[in-house]
Amino acid sequence: MLGCKESGKKTTLWGKDEDSTQKIAVPASFTADSIQKLNRQLDSVFKHFHKRRGFNGTVLVTKYDQVVYKGAFGMADFYKKDSLTVETAFQLASVSKQFTAMAIMMLKEEGKLTYEDSLQQYFPNFPYKGITIRQLLTHQSGLSNYTYFSDKLWPDRNKALTNQDVVNLMVTHQPKPYFKPNTRFDYSNTGYSLLASIVEQVSEMPFANFLRERIFDPLEMTHTFTYSPDLLTLTGKVATGHTRFRQKRTTDYLDTVLGDKGVYSTVEDLYKWDQALYTQKLVTHETLHEAFTGTRHDKKQKEDYGFGWRIRPLENGDTAVYHGGLWHGYSTYLLRNPKEHSALIILSNLPNGSFSYLQEIRKFLYPAHPDSATAEHKKVVASASR
Repeated sequence: MLGCKESGKKTTLWGKDEDSTQKIAVPASFTADSIQKLNRQLDSVFKHFHKRRGFNGTVLVTKYDQVVYKGAFGMADFYKKDSLTVETAFQLASVSKQFTAMAIMMLKEEGKLTYEDSLQQYFPNFPYKGITIRQLLTHQSGLSNYTYFSDKLWPDRNKALTNQDVVNLMVTHQPKPYFKPNTRFDYSNTGYSLLASIVEQVSEMPFANFLRERIFDPLEMTHTFTYSPDLLTLTGKVATGHTRFRQKRTTDYLDTVLGDKGVYSTVEDLYKWDQALYTQKLVTHETLHEAFTGTRHDKKQKEDYGFGWRIRPLENGDTAVYHGGLWHGYSTYLLRNPKEHSALIILSNLPNGSFSYLQEIRKFLYPAHPDSATAEHKKVVASASR
């Protein structure tokens, strides 16, 4: 169940020195005994969620860069009675957006684009004016959602929709935008599909190839890939998406659009991704900082949004960056607390509402006050033992 981060490696990727890994002081209270105790408590909690609340999926929890718990519960495929393991890959749904944002940031650092570029620089006939790459990243473009307008405008549901098809539909049919750009936040899958198309143009390679060659392979994320009918049959063990009644979900014509979704990964590979974000293997710390900086105009909201990451305060006062996802029977969640280099990674292929316990887990891992930590642990563990 336990693991720790490798150290002592000295590598340079894309001209960035790995020696600049962000360090964190580990408190004296974080001992082998405390890790074992937390491991047992989390195991009890997730077994309870599996048996009593129907949680079906995999989980990995870290603290101070160390894996303190990981586990797999339930079935990868209920029909085949195929059990999950921590090496099972899940469709990440909208958690995929952080990889799209990273691709854009990498190209920006290389001077191949700027965040203020207009969409007409990449799609000359694009009918919507005044939209920039930055507004796509931060969900402030105002564009309507392709997953909705494609239902009306795509003629053959048996034919896969591509990212270029999304652009063509918008150019041809000009679906009405929701609002003028840069006036408010509205979560947009369309924006991230367009970002993937921009990556393809600028890098002169398919978006899936860019992610593999520039992110997945350098980080040794060997069980991570993007959707395609061929890859699903050729790449390792993959969880099947299910309805809440355990019926198998099938893919459809929308699955082939990438950028807003479409990445498959495992909890262990996502741990590698989490750890890489404390280094400069992909982009500099300064570039990544902007991805974790809020951009919403309405500061009264409890949450904010950066580039591919939601931002919210935790119960203990720290600030977390996270994202969730829901698509075709998959529910996903990746939360990072950079202040203590901790993470909560949960992947599920049964969206039965069992993710309602996330607030309980956050309170358990990040209690409001040090004095309440023991009480919060006792409360959650007591609930698990019922």
